Amino acid sequence: MSKEQNVINYYVICNRLKNIIRTGWKNWNVQRERIESVAEHIFGVQMLAIAMKSEYQYDVDIMKIIYMLAVHELGETIIGDLTQFQISRDEKEILEHEAVHRILSGLLDGNQIEELFLEFDAHNTKESMFAYQCDKLECDLQSKLYDEENCVNLKEQENNATMNNEIVQKLLKAGASWSTMWLQFGQQVYPYDENFRAVSNYAINNEIGEKKRKLK
Repeated sequence: MSKEQNVINYYVICNRLKNIIRTGWKNWNVQRERIESVAEHIFGVQMLAIAMKSEYQYDVDIMKIIYMLAVHELGETIIGDLTQFQISRDEKEILEHEAVHRILSGLLDGNQIEELFLEFDAHNTKESMFAYQCDKLECDLQSKLYDEENCVNLKEQENNATMNNEIVQKLLKAGASWSTMWLQFGQQVYPYDENFRAVSNYAINNEIGEKKRKLK
């Protein structure tokens, strides 16, 4: 196969992510004309990583992180966007790793790209842990933006299996709004350091959407 064909094949496969809507928003019946795709999430988490590196001056290789985040959802081009409430981490890891290996096997740099993907998934280096925190916090922040637009009605969740999660139920019964539940869930479940926790708390206590405040 020619180099030109390899370029096109990889591009076309990745292009699928523009049309894969994030499953979490569908599960929560987010009512909006356009709901975030996986490709939009990738962009969002890369921009969050740049901002976190800038303001908190992490000692990390930001270009490696941006590259890592560019491919961290690559497996979803084949297996779709499966959440932690649909499949176990171990099961998803097997499916996703197989998918990523298949996608990258035709590229000359495929092994190097796959190593970056696997590093992200293992969360055992400072870059991968930083990237992982960005990945999780970005989702929490997006929930806040949707909540500020009144996109979710908690009374219309009859078919939402996520509502059965013990932590979710506890937070909602305690009176947390939908997005506050998301943000507090993240703080309880994910290994946020003090800086990521501070940004999460800021989002809980403040309106963050452009229409709610003036950007400089």
